Amino acid sequence: MWNAIKKFFKYSETIFLARLQVLIGTVLEILVVMDPALFAPLLGEYFPLFMILHGFTLEYLRRRRADDLGP
Repeated sequence: MWNAIKKFFKYSETIFLARLQVLIGTVLEILVVMDPALFAPLLGEYFPLFMILHGFTLEYLRRRRADDLGP
């Protein structure tokens, strides 16, 4: 099972962190949508959206670099 998890992340800690960041950003976005007044003062109005976009961008760049290097 552990090998399957590592293979899913292409044996890359940075891809794991990028996906974790996207997950955290998505959860924060859902929380802000549920009650914006609760988290807006702490995180800023666009912080969760920034986290999601940054995570997707990071994931794309890591995969593009991994594809350039080959197997």
